[in-house]
This record gives sequence, structure tokens and C-alpha cells, in this order.
Amino acid sequence: MKYIILQGDGMADYPLESLGGKTPLEVAATPNMDWLAARGVFGLAHTIPEGFPPGSDVGNMSILGYDPAIYHTGRAPLEAASVGVALGPADIAFRCNFVTLGKGKNGAAVMEDFTAGHIRSEEAAEIIRDLNRELAGDGIEFHPGVSYRNLMIWRGGKEKMETTPPHDITDREVGAYLPKGDGAARLGDLMRRSQELLAPHAVNRRREQKGERGATSIWLWGQGRAPALPTLKERFGIEGAVISAVDIINGLGAYAGLARIKVPGATGYFDTNYKGKGEYGVAALERKDLIFIHVEAPDEAGHMGDAAKKIKAIEDFDEKVVGTVLSGMAKRRDWRLLLLPDHPTATILKTHVGDPVPFVLFRAEEPAAPQPRGYNERDAAKTGVVAPRAFELIDALIGGKTPWIETSR
Repeated sequence: MKYIILQGDGMADYPLESLGGKTPLEVAATPNMDWLAARGVFGLAHTIPEGFPPGSDVGNMSILGYDPAIYHTGRAPLEAASVGVALGPADIAFRCNFVTLGKGKNGAAVMEDFTAGHIRSEEAAEIIRDLNRELAGDGIEFHPGVSYRNLMIWRGGKEKMETTPPHDITDREVGAYLPKGDGAARLGDLMRRSQELLAPHAVNRRREQKGERGATSIWLWGQGRAPALPTLKERFGIEGAVISAVDIINGLGAYAGLARIKVPGATGYFDTNYKGKGEYGVAALERKDLIFIHVEAPDEAGHMGDAAKKIKAIEDFDEKVVGTVLSGMAKRRDWRLLLLPDHPTATILKTHVGDPVPFVLFRAEEPAAPQPRGYNERDAAKTGVVAPRAFELIDALIGGKTPWIETSR
């Protein structure tokens, strides 16, 4: 049996007045996801357990079958695994965003852009080199990632302070959201000194000449220690792989024992190689038991507050990823597929929310009789099927039927 997980990051949403009271999923043309919803177990899954922040770390941990209440230690340690940074038991990893801070009406710093204009990876790496030269030492080190998503390690550091994801505070004054608690003074000092370094930086001067936003500060958040996760092979006896352009997904895949497959042109943005991800995923199933394909673009559009871009990203995901996978598996019956986002990204709020998301569990060996429904939040709620613990979905995918699915249908 072959197992496929397709994750359209942040696809779910709230109804929007600009869309006539519909969500982007309801408006988007998604014939392939609709086909799956009509023939599979379809309903709502709680990917974000109560009490947890609605982040991709928590949501994707649930999707891969790990109870966040047991295994979650933070977002940044997963990204450290992706870039090959080893963490000792006393080491703390932090997400290090490059951001653009502007000035509000009263002169206070405002989170103008949590991506620094989607700074290029090579530009970010150049800045990281200078951060290591000027700010590192005494346990602090910086590591490059992808675009604005980079990493800081505090060897023997502290982790109990309160930090805020920068994508949660777009257009807000940042003063109230700076790190708080034990160790926060060290983080605040690093962020302040980074602003002094970045103000005249050559990367920013070049970006300004191109009319692009500059990286005016680092933003530290998502801290945690290395988690201890059993691999999927240890749990289920299967070999798997992951396809993503985002470090957090690849890092989680590394902890889960999934091989990383690099797809040319995969960017983690709207210009990503959707079709290539689908093609490489199908090809991987010739030698692997499971493939997890992740696409970031719908989430990026939600953070931008751009419903039109989100609809386009969803349609591209449906046509070029889901459609490519279905076409590639059409002659086989020995496969099962799980389709869902990790969390909703509310376009009107420009951030994640913890509401349940629509999921499909499709079994090619025994597809259900087609039902008149589409893949969207409203139709998912109508089925009455609920997965209250989304981390159990992988047991249903690999192990077959489970009592909560059967009794809920």
C-alpha cells in the first residue's frame, strides 16, 4: 500500500464579505479536491489542540501523527533539524525572521512586513554572515535558512520567555510584542543591535535601488529545545519522504525519519514549481511507502490579506499538485490519500486561527459512492464527521478504518 499526504498550508479561511460571504476554498475552482471530497471520508479535523498556538509547527505535527501535547517543544528546533544544526540538551533554537519595521503616526516602530519584502535567500545569507561577525559569541550563533526564515541558536540559553510570531502583528506597533521574561533582555539587545547593523547594510541599499523593502531588523521567536520523536518507520514500519520548500516542514520530516526530496524551482512562494512537486511525489512512491507534499503559497496569500492571490494559489495547488498526483496514481488501487491544511489562515486577520479544517481521507481500494459536495469548510461541516484529535488521522490512513470515523459518518 502507498500513502499520500497533501497539505495546502493555510487553505482554510473565514467567509469574506468581498467574496459574497464565501471562503476562498468555496470560490476557487478545485475539481480534483472536490472529486476526493465526494468519494472519501470527509469532515473537519482539529489540527490545533486546545491551548496551543495555531502555528504550522503544531498543525503539521498533528498531520504527521504526533500528539503536540506530548512532542511539541517549539517551532525553531524543527527548522534547526532542516538546516542540519545539531542541538545539545541545553541548547535553544529561535526562529530569526528578517522583517521590515516602519514608523507609525506617533513615530513608534510598526511591523510593516514580516518577510522583509520576501528577501532572497542569497541576500539573507549575506546578512547572516555579518550578524555572525558582529553579534555572535557567548553562546549566540546565526544560521541561514530560506528567504526571511532564518535561525538563531543560543547554546546553553533560556527558553521560558514570551515571544510573538511577527506574522501575527502586521501593521501593529511592535513595542507591546517584544520578548518578555527571563532571558528577554538578551533577545531585545540582539534585535536592537541588528537594527544598527542593518540600517546601512549593502543588501538593503541594493534592494532600495530596486524599489524593494529592506531587512531593517531581526525578529526572534518560536524558541524551543530539540524534541524526541519516534520515526514513522519505528511506528508503522514504513519508509517515507517529504517535499517542501519550507524549513519547518523539512525539519519535522527529518525527525519523523522522512527523506527530503528537493524539487527544482520549489520556492515556498507563489512562483513555486507546483507541478514538479506532484511529479516528484508520484515518482517517489516507486521506492517509498509514503510521500508528504507541502505547499506554502495559500498561507502566504492569507498573511498578505489578499483573497485573490489565495484563490489562485488554491487553484494552482488543486490543478498542479492534487491533479498531477491523481493522474499519476490513476491506474493503481493500492493507495490511500489524506488531504488537509495545517490550520486556517484568516485573510481578514492576516494570521492563523485555530478553527478545525476540512479533511479528506480517500481509499483507492474502496472509494465511497460519490456524494454531491465540494472540498470546502461549509460542506465539510455538513457531513457531521469530526476528527477531534487530528494526530489520529495517520492511524486511519495507514491502519485503515478507525472507530471514530465509522461512528461519525
